[in-house]
Amino acid sequence: MTLARPRATRIARTLGTGTIVAAAALFAAPAAGAADGPQSLNSPHHSGRSTVFVQSDDTSANTVVAYDRAPDGTLTQQGIHATGGKGGILPGTVADHLASQGSLAYDRDHQLLYAVNAGSDTVTVFAVRGTRLRRVQEISSGGSFPVSVTFHDNRVYVANTLGGGSVQGFARTGERLVKVDSWHRNLGLDKGTSAVGQISFTPDGSKLVVTTKASGQSIDVFPVGVHSGPSAHPVVTSTPGAVPFGFAFDPAGRIRVTEAGTNSVGTFTVGRDGRLTAKGTVPTGQTATCWAVTAGHHLYVSNAGSGTLSGYRVGPQGELTALGNTTTDAGTVDAAASSDGRYLYVQTGIKGAVDEFRVGKNGSLTAIGSVVVPGAVGGEGIAAG
Repeated sequence: MTLARPRATRIARTLGTGTIVAAAALFAAPAAGAADGPQSLNSPHHSGRSTVFVQSDDTSANTVVAYDRAPDGTLTQQGIHATGGKGGILPGTVADHLASQGSLAYDRDHQLLYAVNAGSDTVTVFAVRGTRLRRVQEISSGGSFPVSVTFHDNRVYVANTLGGGSVQGFARTGERLVKVDSWHRNLGLDKGTSAVGQISFTPDGSKLVVTTKASGQSIDVFPVGVHSGPSAHPVVTSTPGAVPFGFAFDPAGRIRVTEAGTNSVGTFTVGRDGRLTAKGTVPTGQTATCWAVTAGHHLYVSNAGSGTLSGYRVGPQGELTALGNTTTDAGTVDAAASSDGRYLYVQTGIKGAVDEFRVGKNGSLTAIGSVVVPGAVGGEGIAAG
């Protein structure tokens, strides 16, 4: 085991076409690491229990709290799991200490959970079995203050928001990540401000989408090779004044972007070359529209300043029909929908809670409960099974 890390590092530095297979073979067997559960929790084919995971972003010791979802959609706390790192707080934030979307990502196919530790500049990997987590690894994020993480198959990317903003890629080998130096991209933004809102793969895994705030105010798209990593430079779509923040993909692959500067939702299609085509903007009429989530053919955006969720029905041609606003607890931030689209869970940062909603067939939301997440005032990061 003492030779595994140096060898993995050498592979990561030279990773190119074909060599990712060598890295995968190196870690084909589960590797030992810091753990808070038995090795028997590793079960890639474990049946999908109804779970919700919430990150506290606690600055003394970041944690992920696991909840069991009952048949009626309500949540019951099952366990608190230390990431091994620390959360972080961006200056001036209250309800949203990371000022981002997607700081927690759940890979259901491989039963892995990825959490960023903004205060430690690291990422934690958990193996998942039901509501039980086993901490496998904590690894450098490749930059300063990681705020968002995404995955597609055996590739994982993290966005760091400080120091001008950056993107770092990793190869997943079994349950572990190997940092690939050549998969690092600097975004070249103002080093004194929070730069990144979110990073995510497109549904087909062919591109990485990054929203930039403050000095950027753009949507950056990196075409991504399976083995070669992101393009050297992104295709940049500038949106001055809009302040693009979070986004979600609808069933047709269109991007629905929250625009915090204008409190609206912008729609874009993604071309093969990464160019975006604007398809219209819909105002929410609310304040601090910053997060987005889809549940089937419905879209919901979080308005932190108003304490509401704005709902929309996605029409056959991509048009958005407003469904009205639903009140939440104060500080509406990141949200996640259950995999069947029947329930919606939204973090409310002022008291560190998760509000629970049932999604009607017409997209209406019915409140069914709320849980307070230990140590999660201002916390962000939620994922649902």
